[in-house]
This record gives sequence, structure tokens and C-alpha cells, in this order.
Amino acid sequence: MNTKMTKQKQKSPFLEKVRSAICVKHYSFRTEQTYVAWIKRYIYFHKLRHPSEMREAEVIEFLTDLAVTRQVAASTQNQALNALVFLYKVVLGVPLGRLNGVIRAKKPQHLPVVLSSREVSELLKNLEGRSWLIGCLLYGSGLRLMEAIRLRVKDIEFDRRAIIVRDGKGRKDRVVTLADELIVPLQRHLEAVLNIYEKDLKDGFGAVYLPYALARKYPNAPNEWGWQYVFPASRRSVDPRSGITRRHHTDETAFQKAIKNSVRKAGIIKPASSHTLRHSFATHLLERGADIRTVQEQLGHKDIRTTQIYTHVLQRGGNAVMSPLSNVLG
Repeated sequence: MNTKMTKQKQKSPFLEKVRSAICVKHYSFRTEQTYVAWIKRYIYFHKLRHPSEMREAEVIEFLTDLAVTRQVAASTQNQALNALVFLYKVVLGVPLGRLNGVIRAKKPQHLPVVLSSREVSELLKNLEGRSWLIGCLLYGSGLRLMEAIRLRVKDIEFDRRAIIVRDGKGRKDRVVTLADELIVPLQRHLEAVLNIYEKDLKDGFGAVYLPYALARKYPNAPNEWGWQYVFPASRRSVDPRSGITRRHHTDETAFQKAIKNSVRKAGIIKPASSHTLRHSFATHLLERGADIRTVQEQLGHKDIRTTQIYTHVLQRGGNAVMSPLSNVLG
């Protein structure tokens, strides 16, 4: 039997309904994969019972098992909860009531890993090409990795020394700073990207994915230069939703591997990752006297308490408190 037809027969009509509901809400493909995976786990946990036959008691049992038996992180349990809330509210049309009795996973009180200026310098020295550019954007502008990966050409404003982050975490836009040192390297990089884009157009491609209904509202936009990804993939691929062949943005795993190798080569013993550069950006801004509200806006934090955690890792000591001992011994 044809493999493709076999896979089609194996598709669950209910999960296809879930996928359609996610698409209607304009959630990303990554969110679709995550929600569907959690809903499948929920169904299998309850011995393949249909979600319409289950309610709060079964949801509580599943979420509690994640915390007690599986010992997942608080963020993981919240992710599962979000998926199930979406399932019942949007797909089934019967919102969940109070989930009293859920044993919640404990949220760890870990301080963020922060590199010194010297360590950041050594790390960046061991990155090359687009990995170096992405690393500089994470540290120089405080971007999240996916915010850098998904950047569009039109959202880099060289004259204003600004980057417009579209649809960031919480589906919010914000403006962040663009370091002067990156202007020339980014412009040279975009020249190379332009060559790729022009070749794609000649080959009958060149259209890029547009979020939501923008492609229908602006039918020519997908082929325009401004909408192209700053960091395009090395080859074209088939869009898993539409089936259209086009060039997507680069895969974030390539940069994550580059960071891992760079940390090793630089001799950094801290458990640094791509997100560490963002943590270091915030901490170093505060060390240089930046107002915490300004840092909050640059990072795109909804609650200033999220930003305040960086005051605990400043070089001036715990909680950014200056010890009075220096006045006595000085």
C-alpha cells in the first residue's frame, strides 16, 4: 500500500479538528505541534477515552500525574494546562471550570546564568558567519532566539538604530536597540541574502510565508524583499501546513549547536546557552546604570518582577546592595 495513503488513513479526525481550530486562531506551527502532542498524551493517559466524555476530574488527574509521577517542571505543566484549556474552550466549546485539587509542579527559584563581559567577548569570538550575527543580536539587542531567527528585512531600521520585534512572546510588538557595530555586518549579510532571494525569484519561487491573513490581504507581499527573512534557510522546503515549497527561516538548532561549541572553545564552565546572552544583556545594562523600566521594555517583559530577577546577579553583589564594609575599611 502507498505509504502516503497509509499515513492519511492513520490521521485522527478529532486531532485534525484540533489542528484546524489552532490554524483559525493563527497560532504558530510550533504551538500546533505542542498542543496536539499534549492532547494526545491526555487521551492516551485515560486509555483512549474521548475528551468529550471527560471533564475537570480527568484533567486534574492528568496534570497531577505530570507533577507527582513524571516530576515535570512548572512551565511544562502549565504548557499542558494551556493545551487542555484550548481543547475544551475552543475545540469542544465547553470551557473547563475550576481545577481545584491540582498538585502544581514547583517553580524553581534559580537565578539566571549570566556571563561577564569578558566571557561574552570570548564566546562571540568563537562564532562565525550568521551564527556570529545572531549571537550579537541576542546580546546586543536582548532578543530571544526565535525573535532573531524570525526577523524580516523590513523590521531592521538602520537609520533609527532600531529593530522592530513583531509578535513576540505574548503576541506583542516592541522596539529594541540596534548596536552601531552591527550595522555594516548586517548590511553586508543582507546583500548576500538579496542574491539568494533574486535567484529564488528567477527559479519561480521567492514567496515567503506571511502570518495570519496578510497573504490574502496583500497578495504581492510574499514576493516582496522587505518580507524576506533576515536569516533564510540554506535550502527550500515544503510548508507542512500549506504544502507550498518555499524558503523558510534558518533552523534554530544550528545556532544552538554553534553556541554549545563556542562555550566549550572559550573555556566557559557556566551552563551557558543562547538565552544566556539575553540574560547577560539585561544584567549588563543594569550594571551600566540603565533604568529597570527601560530594561523591562527592551526585554518585552509584561511584569517588572520578571525583570527584577537580574538585580540579584549584578556584579555589585546580591540584590544589588552595596556592602557597608567598604566604607569602614576604605
